[in-house]
Amino acid sequence: MKHAMIPALLLAAAAASCAPPPAAPPAGDGAVVASVTPRFNDLAGWLVQTVEQVPDSLYGYKPNPAVRSMAELMGHVANAHYTFCAGALGTAEPEHADFEKVTDKATLVEAMKASVAFCNTAYQMSDADAMKETQFFGSTMTRLAVLVWNATHDGEHYGNLVVYMRANGMVPPSSQGGS
Repeated sequence: MKHAMIPALLLAAAAASCAPPPAAPPAGDGAVVASVTPRFNDLAGWLVQTVEQVPDSLYGYKPNPAVRSMAELMGHVANAHYTFCAGALGTAEPEHADFEKVTDKATLVEAMKASVAFCNTAYQMSDADAMKETQFFGSTMTRLAVLVWNATHDGEHYGNLVVYMRANGMVPPSSQGGS
């Protein structure tokens, strides 16, 4: 009797392994936007920590004259947060200083924190709003695509800052460990 059940159990196991995977959560419950938010949160946190940890004596550092300084990179990212996240929200970009021209550490720390806070509102939009089309940099795309592009842009420039920090003997936030 025991041996007679083995084929039935194998058949049941095989059928279960061939079953389709569970369906993705339906749009509208926040799962779609929530799937890209952690990447932004990580990068935004590391960018804020970078602005805070780099000594102001290195804000003018450039590995060569053809590239942005640390301060210019940090300011560029803060500016871009407003551009990308306003685009994702479908609103006008709020007025702000041109942070790429700022060299004062205290101002750049506050600028980065404020720009991240502005973006946090965009990363809380509903899935239905995220799937709406918008015009951004001359292209039609979903608001979700703009959010992804923002996080990608953050990653690109955080990578620049990592190299700048390493070139100056600093450990970047993403490599510092801890909890």
